[in-house]
Amino acid sequence: MLRYAARRLLELIPTTLGILLLAFVLFNVVVGSSPALTILGKGADERSIAAFNKRYGYDKPLIVGKWGSVEGEKAWKGLLDSQFCSFVKGVATGDLGYSTKMNEPVKDVLKRGVGPSLSLTVPILVAGTLFALALAMLSAAFRGGAVDKTILFFSAALMSVNYVIWVLLGQFLLAFKAGWFPIWGYGGAMYLALPVIIGIVSSLGMDVRFYRTAILDELFKPYVLTARSKGLSRVVIMTRHVLRNALIPIVTYISLSIPYLFTGSLLLESFFGIPGLGSVSINAIQSGDLAVVRALVVFGALVYQVVNLATDLLYAVLDPRIRLSK
Repeated sequence: MLRYAARRLLELIPTTLGILLLAFVLFNVVVGSSPALTILGKGADERSIAAFNKRYGYDKPLIVGKWGSVEGEKAWKGLLDSQFCSFVKGVATGDLGYSTKMNEPVKDVLKRGVGPSLSLTVPILVAGTLFALALAMLSAAFRGGAVDKTILFFSAALMSVNYVIWVLLGQFLLAFKAGWFPIWGYGGAMYLALPVIIGIVSSLGMDVRFYRTAILDELFKPYVLTARSKGLSRVVIMTRHVLRNALIPIVTYISLSIPYLFTGSLLLESFFGIPGLGSVSINAIQSGDLAVVRALVVFGALVYQVVNLATDLLYAVLDPRIRLSK
């Protein structure tokens, strides 16, 4: 296990460098080497643009610097005097750049948004997963019956309604008409209650259908028949045996959602005025703050890699038959 974990950690290095290079090319080459015109306006003079580029390092070469370009240093160090090398060094040291719109370091902008995003997305993931698993197990245990058909019907109905419709209905009926929840803001648990409910309901149908399928794949295997022949109750069979063996696909499914815990929910945060990373992303895109957008892309990709590694290691814990060392 330790050998596999060490090997996977080493594999993260080239993958991370590839992600950084792709993000850099996307935001510095495709979009443009300097966002000066976006920030200063098309009427900015050459002196202002030059000062802007020098302040934020956009006057350096893109990928590779020039041999001997750095005074007082060895000649080869000039090759590292480029925008990309500075970007990689900054990410490695926790310096994600400077927000030209907020006029502060990007890491401070992200640090403020992580808390609100997690306070919204973690309850959605935890409560939604537990509720969906309970309904899926109930549906699978009574497959073909009235309970199963009812759960499948409502799951299909939930999947048929667009995400935005749930937001608008929740705000209009529960917040505006009934007055049960605040419509806008971030000031406590009540401000998060409605978006959390909407987040759970909007994904519940798809989650229940997937979990039910994973559980049904285990119900017809020989070990279930053996457990029944021993006289074990349906509850014991479903919770101690079937659910444990069905956790591999379920964990994989859940792991795909974890990176979004940190990057936030774009729609929910925008509609409810929650100052999380989702709102930060939209504001940065609208204002042309490329340093923040680039940092969010890199941050999300790195979180996904870490989650993917943790998921692979968790497989061996859930199923001893998996030999990761091989």
